[in-house]
Amino acid sequence: MQPDDREEIRDLLKRTAVALKEGGVPFALCGGYAAWVRGAPEPDHDADFLVPAAEAERAAKVLAEAGLEVADPAEDWLTKVVQGDSFVDVLWRVCGNPVETDLIERAEDKPVLSVHMPVLAATDIVVTKLMALDEHYCDFARMLPVARALREQVDWAHVRREVADNDFAVVFLDLLGRLGIVEVPDAD
Repeated sequence: MQPDDREEIRDLLKRTAVALKEGGVPFALCGGYAAWVRGAPEPDHDADFLVPAAEAERAAKVLAEAGLEVADPAEDWLTKVVQGDSFVDVLWRVCGNPVETDLIERAEDKPVLSVHMPVLAATDIVVTKLMALDEHYCDFARMLPVARALREQVDWAHVRREVADNDFAVVFLDLLGRLGIVEVPDAD
């Protein structure tokens, strides 16, 4: 990502958050930028927000009314906010599951690039990132810096329970233990 691109995505992230806040739509910053706010390296691609599934249509309307360019991609689980070559994804389903309000309610208000906004809890960031791992996308290299940066903020026992049915996530957690990044639970 070039410096101009990074500034463009940062601007779009802020403008999207402000529009959702002013529109009264419950939301939370998630993904790579949420991890960045909590100490991980800054991502080199888009920014992501979650809104409850029940608020998806209203979120798109609020964003458009705020003067943002809203695009409807082929995927039926997100809306894209576009500015130049940058975009922000506003998701209402994660890994095939509708976003519920409790996930948004666990987010913490944090300053992000001078705008206060809800940021997904560290444990939820890790769970959502790990649940996205599958045979088509299994990039541990992107996950390792996030896990290292967030390790002390994460309830790893909760993560293990939440991702237990995802073999890719379980293997990643085993890798974190072997690397000494997280403690390996005692065998029962």
